[in-house]
Amino acid sequence: KLHSDLDKGVGTVKYTLSGDGAGTLFTIDETTGDIHAIRSLDREEKPFYTLRAQAVDVDTKKPLEPESEFIIKVQDINDNEPKFLDGPYVASVPEMSPVGAYVLQVKATDADDPTYGNSARVVYSILQGQPYFSIDPKTGVIRTALPNMDREVKEQYQVLIQAKDMGGQLGGLAGTTTVNITLTDVNDNPPRFPKSIFHLKVPESSHVGSAIGRIRAVDPDFGKNAEIEYNIVPGDGGNLFDIATDENTQEGVIKLKKPLDFETKKAYTFKVEASNVHLDHRFHSVGPFKDTATVKINVLDMDEPPVFSKPMYTMEVYEDTPVGTIIGAVTAQDLDAGSSSIRYFIDLKNDVDSYFTIDATEGTIATNELLDRESTAQYNFSITASKVSNPLLTSKVNVIINILDVNEFPPEISVPYETSVCENAKQGQVIQTVTAADKDLSPAGQRFSFRLSAEASNKPNFTVHDYRNNTAGIETRRNGYSRSQQELYFLPVVIEDSSYPVQSSTNTMTIRVCRCDSDGTILSCNVEAIFLPVGLSTGALIAILLCIVILLVIVVLYVALRRQKKKDTLMTSKEDIRDNVIHYDDEGGGEEDTQAFDIGALRNPKVIEDNKIRRDIKPDNLRFPHQRPSVEDNTDIRDFINQRLQENDVDPTAPPYDSLATYAYEGNGSAAESLSSIDSLTTEADQDYDYLSDWGPRFKILADMFGEEESYNPDKVT
Repeated sequence: KLHSDLDKGVGTVKYTLSGDGAGTLFTIDETTGDIHAIRSLDREEKPFYTLRAQAVDVDTKKPLEPESEFIIKVQDINDNEPKFLDGPYVASVPEMSPVGAYVLQVKATDADDPTYGNSARVVYSILQGQPYFSIDPKTGVIRTALPNMDREVKEQYQVLIQAKDMGGQLGGLAGTTTVNITLTDVNDNPPRFPKSIFHLKVPESSHVGSAIGRIRAVDPDFGKNAEIEYNIVPGDGGNLFDIATDENTQEGVIKLKKPLDFETKKAYTFKVEASNVHLDHRFHSVGPFKDTATVKINVLDMDEPPVFSKPMYTMEVYEDTPVGTIIGAVTAQDLDAGSSSIRYFIDLKNDVDSYFTIDATEGTIATNELLDRESTAQYNFSITASKVSNPLLTSKVNVIINILDVNEFPPEISVPYETSVCENAKQGQVIQTVTAADKDLSPAGQRFSFRLSAEASNKPNFTVHDYRNNTAGIETRRNGYSRSQQELYFLPVVIEDSSYPVQSSTNTMTIRVCRCDSDGTILSCNVEAIFLPVGLSTGALIAILLCIVILLVIVVLYVALRRQKKKDTLMTSKEDIRDNVIHYDDEGGGEEDTQAFDIGALRNPKVIEDNKIRRDIKPDNLRFPHQRPSVEDNTDIRDFINQRLQENDVDPTAPPYDSLATYAYEGNGSAAESLSSIDSLTTEADQDYDYLSDWGPRFKILADMFGEEESYNPDKVT
């Protein structure tokens, strides 16, 4: 309720309300000032509201007092039950845990006001799960309530937890949740065999390493606590077998370590021990975590292939042994109870195997062809043995036959077959050491002997000195040798071996006489060197070679100068009186070509008086041109041209070469009249060529040539 001191109760004061929830949640009586809630309030949504009120004059609408602010608090009631926000819960605890072992802590939340009354005071309790677990009423911690809970008996537990407010008193609200608890495994159980004796039957033909049976021990534990390791207890027959654990099934797989033979032993008995791999020291007091069982194995008789007496046979035979000679035998037996006869045959894989035969009944091996150690020193083939009662049962064995050598090849001298001796060699000087080689397989300690042949023993040139270590030296028997007298010597050397029968051969060595210096270094062994003057020193030879080189240099320089001179004679000059046209396969410029050949020389007979040598050819002999008679100024040009033509016709050095003589004479047979004044009967002094300048640029060259005749002075021509 709101009330102003200015309100006299006569209705002159009006109350107004504003702020949180004004008009929606709260309303005010304008006359009395009473505030009412117009709908239900929830403290959990909004715990308080801030409002403003004011007293206003009804007539003037003006406030009578300043606006006042006040807070309305919502008082809590117990209208919310506790809730487990994280439920349902999952927890685990090891089996065999002691009483009070921690499992899990749960927590419930109450939305009521914890500061007002007991509406938010929660108490925990177990509705389902006793007597296995307990819970702390205040903290919600769950613990084990029974000792030695066994996972193998019961693994899963479901516990129902209740949280109640108002301190658990009557009338309080409650909420529940579920906790699923699993007992985790510990290694508290040893492995146990379900029976004490295991019987296995194994064929004697079982292969080494193959699995012949399985046994299993049972361990109720789980995971790694159930892993089992199997071992064979040392004893009777245990060394023939082995056992390993199958990781998927935890079974013991028995494997064969050695082959079985029914005829040798028909049964084996041994013990197998099963134990846990991962032990838990807390349960050692329970007892040993292992168990033992007996395994009995009965060997089954099988029809087996024959067995050879040896895993491999090695034999020897001399080469060239006669065909049919027995060199050895193989033996195989049927070890089964009902012994069967054996048949032998060679496994023919290639042509080499046909060199031998085998007796099918006795197993004796004989030669089928002549053997040659130098072709094949060893033979390797297989022999198969089969049972007559069951030919499908066969066995194979390898046979190696080594071919022994017979001394059939004589020794020969090793390379080189040629050596040299200096002209200045001294008597007793060793010029070559030789060795021998034998194609036969030389036995240990075989010796080779060296000597001269009988026909060479009496010659006084060379001898052979046997060092008795399978080598020999070629020695000189006199002082000095002359190439001019004899260049080559042939020395027959006889070599014998020490095998039986003794083999020998005569080997001819070629000894070449060479010129050497004082230290014995070979200078020359060529045949041409024999014909050099005797006593010619090295310095003299060098001087001769130096003179030859100087002469060659002079000749080269002379040839180069001649070539350069030839190039100069081929050069043309503007002062040459000849009319030469060099042909370049290039079209000229016609009358407007100002670079054309100047034929003004035809108008200057005095030019011929200059004696010049032709440069476009190379004359055979250097000759001086003969003096031609001088031509007078009024000499007819035609006579002059005929004279020049005749000179060229009789001149052996004249063209045709690489030039063309032009005479500028048209001839008498032309249908057109000549444009020049060459045929004019008047002399040059009477001619006037100024009119050529008026004929245009085509006659500019003629005008320039004939216009200069007035000032031409033949005496000044050079």
